[in-house]
Amino acid sequence: FPVHCVKGTEEPNVIHELAEFVTGDNVIPKNRYSGFFNTTLEARLAAASPGKIIICGVCTDICVLHTASDARNRDYAVEVPSDCVASFNPDAHEWALSHLKNILGASVL
Repeated sequence: FPVHCVKGTEEPNVIHELAEFVTGDNVIPKNRYSGFFNTTLEARLAAASPGKIIICGVCTDICVLHTASDARNRDYAVEVPSDCVASFNPDAHEWALSHLKNILGASVL
């Protein structure tokens, strides 16, 4: 996959349509594929005790998949809106959506 979401560029910024919901205390920077790796995500979710986690973003077959897998391994219900995820590779995107649904048990909408 090509270089993307490089710190210091516009790419890792939240899209304009969601910017109004972003504050300094609800952004969790990450440096690995999974949002759970070496971040405060797990502690924040434990404190919030959500009924489900909705995962959106890029790339479906990389960061979305790894974050969803880690969430499912922690017994969270996971929802992935298919129109809110994307990949550079259309075949990998479709494979990941299938894997999320059929193997991980995520709800793919």
